[in-house]
Amino acid sequence: MTATIDRTTDGVYIIAATPFAEDGSLDIASTDRMVDFYLETGVSGMTILGIMGEAPKMAADEAQRFARHVLDRVAGRVPVVVGVSAAGLDNMARLAKTVMDAGAGGVMVAPQPGMATEAKLRAYMAQVCDALGDTPICFQDYPQTTGVQVSVETILGLARDHDQVVMLKHEDWPGLTKLSRVRAETGTADVPRLSILTGNSALFLPQEMQRGADGAMTGFAYPEMLVQVVARHKAGDVDGAEDLFDAYLPLVRYEQQLGLGLAIRKEVLRRRGVLASATVRAPGPAMTSRDHEELTRLVARLEKRLEELA
Repeated sequence: MTATIDRTTDGVYIIAATPFAEDGSLDIASTDRMVDFYLETGVSGMTILGIMGEAPKMAADEAQRFARHVLDRVAGRVPVVVGVSAAGLDNMARLAKTVMDAGAGGVMVAPQPGMATEAKLRAYMAQVCDALGDTPICFQDYPQTTGVQVSVETILGLARDHDQVVMLKHEDWPGLTKLSRVRAETGTADVPRLSILTGNSALFLPQEMQRGADGAMTGFAYPEMLVQVVARHKAGDVDGAEDLFDAYLPLVRYEQQLGLGLAIRKEVLRRRGVLASATVRAPGPAMTSRDHEELTRLVARLEKRLEELA
């Protein structure tokens, strides 16, 4: 039986890239290598068709084909969360049913742009929960992209009022105080616990773990770092977790560049033998020769630092 996400879910749910061939078509062979690679690094789960998965650039049938293929390849070994955010609830419900029937462990939903008041957001999420039935939902709080500001009080209300909302993907920035409050004010007599997985390309992962996050749901071309940092922190080795994170920080920061980060991540995955091509679908960023030189230097410095730590 496929495991589903719940209010205690923890670990690292890697945000998966969507592999494309040079001509922009889906690259199924690279998809298989990518899934195997992620699983070998020890991730607790995967998330597909997110913003960094280029879901908005995919046709509906294409997205369903990709999701089914990933789910077949994973074969229930870890839960897979599928991004289903859509302008229309019918399309959202249709995709959610398709992927849950195919073995997904839950879905991720972000507020639609234009939710100018929290009353509108709460009403929208009530409609979403009604449309999706008992499907477990990860609510994505990412105002830098959606433009929708979500208060702690609204997050608490979603956790209290909707059994399906079991997870928060925390990506507000600055957001550490917000994370602390959500952790402290859920799991009480009045508000059920929420699983909290964090994003923002793991830029603040050590601090987020120290604030009470259960793990990460983000992308990085070295997912083994995310896995090891979370594991060390849970084992009580807070300084060791931060020391390891610090070794990777220059690359984490380099990948964080708005507008270029996905191209960098795909290029590193290509260099690691995971993807055949680093193609980002148009309109999308492309690395310059100078970018490639910088990346080569950063990778070399990382490898040297990891040898020193070993």
